[in-house]
Amino acid sequence: MSSRAFHRVTVLQGGPSAEREVSLSSGHEVAKALRTEGYEVTELDAGPDLMADLRATNPDVVFNALHGRWGEDGCVQGILEWMRIPYTHSGVFASALAMDKEKSKEVFAAAGLPVAEHRLVSREEVMKSHPIAPPYVVKPFNEGSSVGVYLVNEAANGPAQISDDMPDVLMVEKFVPGRELTTAVMGDKALTVTDILTDGWYDYDAKYKPGGSRHEVPANVPAEIFEACLDYALRAHDALGCRGLSRTDFRWDESLGLDGLILLETNTQPGMTPTSLAPEQAAECGISFGKLVSWLVEDASCQR
Repeated sequence: MSSRAFHRVTVLQGGPSAEREVSLSSGHEVAKALRTEGYEVTELDAGPDLMADLRATNPDVVFNALHGRWGEDGCVQGILEWMRIPYTHSGVFASALAMDKEKSKEVFAAAGLPVAEHRLVSREEVMKSHPIAPPYVVKPFNEGSSVGVYLVNEAANGPAQISDDMPDVLMVEKFVPGRELTTAVMGDKALTVTDILTDGWYDYDAKYKPGGSRHEVPANVPAEIFEACLDYALRAHDALGCRGLSRTDFRWDESLGLDGLILLETNTQPGMTPTSLAPEQAAECGISFGKLVSWLVEDASCQR
């Protein structure tokens, strides 16, 4: 007799966000692995009839493989709480808080974690003049995965020209030069550190297209920086109230030593695609993809 608390798993994927295609890929990989682990799995593309579809599939548990808004910002978590269906990853409050880059930075700063200079500005203000001295980054304050990110460098002749589909309120953040590092947290343990190597800006394509980036795991960085990444990621996870799996991203300016390590953001729904970072870190720690997704299912609950 299995000791598992759950047998029927519905994998939520797709959805209406800008990260729909990545979510479909994550969901497919998760479903395939869970079937191999012996679960009865239904894949569900989250749409406007989500509550009726969930009732029809009647899951013991939902594996949330949604990315971006509606799936990662507390919205779907609230639906699952209302329906009393246990689900994976973080709960309503932590999900909403982590997705709001302004509010999460306030939490990080209050916890003594290093964040870059930043402010919220209107799209019109961004396009009229430099809100802060270049170089800086312009991005939505409530999206993930480098969706809609503009880098304004020191040599820029003028402010960023933002596309019409960008939101009315944007975050401007001081650009931190150097290396892109990331650390996943699984439960109460920070896994390891990955150094993300790209030929340019670590944008959406670099994250998700095959060959878009190269991952050095564990990262070849000084022990002080490695340990700081583990410490900061776990503290960020706890400060936000995250559950299950999260991943925290950093920039590190080597010329400044530990003072050059800056926490960018925490992702409460790390990708589960073939190029994703969190599963790669788990594997480095001896945790197979199947075991990782099984752990997430068995960790699921309501009131997270």
